[in-house]
Amino acid sequence: MDNKLTILAVDDNSISLATIEQEFKGSYEVVALNSGTRALQYLKQKTPPDLILLDVQMAPLDGIETLRKIREMENCQNIPVIMLTSQREKQTIVESSKLGINDYVLKPFKTQDLHERIERVLKEECDKRMENR
Repeated sequence: MDNKLTILAVDDNSISLATIEQEFKGSYEVVALNSGTRALQYLKQKTPPDLILLDVQMAPLDGIETLRKIREMENCQNIPVIMLTSQREKQTIVESSKLGINDYVLKPFKTQDLHERIERVLKEECDKRMENR
């Protein structure tokens, strides 16, 4: 059995989702969902992913509100999150940071940059777990 780490990608833009799926499916188990509501349903039923890529601008539930609800869920408070957005407003960054994001990537993103950020965040999480043993 393959022991790939799981990335939950949540974005209402089908092109972004397809890009993430195509680019990362070789290295990770990628679960692609097109809404915050679906992401919350998935998290209630499945083992939490190792990382969440979360778009900010979605409807009806935006990324900030989705993340707020994720952080309230049992077993989901510490999942690393990288926000994906085309928004450059400081308030969005501040709100995301208050909810404990690990990184913030502006769209359109370069896949190599996103690869590096994912690897860095996952390594930091692994290092944290090793320190807490």
